[in-house]
Amino acid sequence: MFDKEVYVRRRRTLLGLMKDTAAEDSRGIAIFLGNADAPQNYRGNDYKFRQESSFLYYWGIDEPGFAAILDLDSGEECLFGNDVDIDDIIWMGPQPSVASKAEKIGAGKSAPFKAFCDNVTAARTQGRRIHFLPVSRYYNTLLLSGLLQCPPENLRKTDGETTASLALTKAVISMRLIKEDCEIEEIDKACEIGYLMHTAARQNCKPGVKEQDIVGIMDGVTLSKGWGTSFTTILSQNGETLHNHSHHQIITPGRLLLIDAGAESNTHYASDFTRTLPCSGKFTQKQRDIYDIVTECNELAYTLAAPGVEYREVHLAVAAKMLDGLKALGLVTGHIDDMVKEGIAGLFMPHGLGHNMGIDVHDMEDLGENLVGYDEGQTRANQLGLGSLRMARRLKPGHVITDEPGIYFVPALISKWKSEGTDKGMVNYGRLEEYLNFGGIRLEDDLLITENGCRRLGSKRLPITADEVESAMASE
Repeated sequence: MFDKEVYVRRRRTLLGLMKDTAAEDSRGIAIFLGNADAPQNYRGNDYKFRQESSFLYYWGIDEPGFAAILDLDSGEECLFGNDVDIDDIIWMGPQPSVASKAEKIGAGKSAPFKAFCDNVTAARTQGRRIHFLPVSRYYNTLLLSGLLQCPPENLRKTDGETTASLALTKAVISMRLIKEDCEIEEIDKACEIGYLMHTAARQNCKPGVKEQDIVGIMDGVTLSKGWGTSFTTILSQNGETLHNHSHHQIITPGRLLLIDAGAESNTHYASDFTRTLPCSGKFTQKQRDIYDIVTECNELAYTLAAPGVEYREVHLAVAAKMLDGLKALGLVTGHIDDMVKEGIAGLFMPHGLGHNMGIDVHDMEDLGENLVGYDEGQTRANQLGLGSLRMARRLKPGHVITDEPGIYFVPALISKWKSEGTDKGMVNYGRLEEYLNFGGIRLEDDLLITENGCRRLGSKRLPITADEVESAMASE
């Protein structure tokens, strides 16, 4: 938890942003519903608790069973939650009162959780506008659906009268996109843990080791140093499968191990790194050729990312760099500009260059990916790859984004493009036959946009060039 003043300032800023919107959007109340415990199989055996991120951002309470209301007309605030009774104390020990927790975050009032439900119901019956953010968890969806008397599916939308508030969503996004110094400090901490977990993975990437063993070691690092992983670890020798969560294989000489993994600090700020390792400790020439292209693309994105630059344009510049390298290897043919325009890079990199990162590893995408990642006037492309770009905005100081180019050889996708003629004669399929069992390579760093450019987050950078990786693996 940050200092009280951080949360007070955030809520005052939000109130001001809401009052600056159109009159019909600025009246009423803004409600924030924290997450509840969720049982894995029976009550009392719960999944590990993770607080709803916007509730955490404005109210700071990292415990289940809380909600809050910000009255947009009067400016009054109230934190809702239940004090523990003797049964709770037996199992949990004495707990601070809700009133003391409200005081700790600078909230003016506190009340039992039932009063939250009563207040929302009263506001609805009085015809007051009830602003809420798109809801992710099913428990909260069902609770608000009953209180607001609207279909559950409406609670994830922002495009109607009985849906989540577009005005509140945009206000929250505008604040959370630009990271405060205290947040950057926490992201740096998460990156330090990420460095340790990836170092442990590299040290244990040896022939004969099971992938699952490496994942377990990495998870242990995050739990010993922070909250845990920031997302389910991707670790696989089938790196061409972008989100591969199967860890059953044995590390095999001659293959590549792609590791995409991150950590959360104890305050839930995230890191997200990807490295690709040669399972033999050394790259083959064929692997190094592709690896070097991805390294150059990663470095290019780093040099281009700066205030005033659209990250969409950085993605396109990386696509051009990638195609130039692939052309030199005889895998594609044609003018680079033409190949970029036709989306040929999507065959080799079907994902976008990066995404926003913060309290969530894909920060605020629960609020609407296009609202978070695209400026007014920007539209999402239809091309494979570019169309998956999660962060296209014009960059500003305080943005935290990932830089994660990759090259993958997906046999099914190559076959589909070949049969449908998608490449318009720009792909050398005969040469690609030699790469159908190659796998994939991705290299990812986390960037903070600064006043003059950007910096990589964390105090140390994981080895990234082919020489650095081979040297590190040889010494371990």
